[in-house]
Amino acid sequence: MLEGKAVIGETDMLQTMQQDALGLAAKALDIFDVTEATEIARFIKKEFDTTYGPGWQCIVGTDFGSFVTHCSGCFIYFCIGSLAILLFKGSAAPEAETNQFAALEAVKA
Repeated sequence: MLEGKAVIGETDMLQTMQQDALGLAAKALDIFDVTEATEIARFIKKEFDTTYGPGWQCIVGTDFGSFVTHCSGCFIYFCIGSLAILLFKGSAAPEAETNQFAALEAVKA
């Protein structure tokens, strides 16, 4: 277990979902060594997929950058000690969704 309190950097999740994310991270750190970032990410992702539906992505590490598109209300970035965790439900870019619908309309015509 990595010692330290979780510090939320950014989130748009409901409080209950945030607590689930923090609780699962703590549980993962009880099960896996802090050096097993991929296993920690897999554990959190699978639990969120089961609880909140498929499409969740989880990134765990000590040094990474990101730029993601996510569903509204489905994003959290937090740290426990030196370990950072990014959890979000993926979403297509709004422009891509519009283009997909335009393509579907063209096919129907």
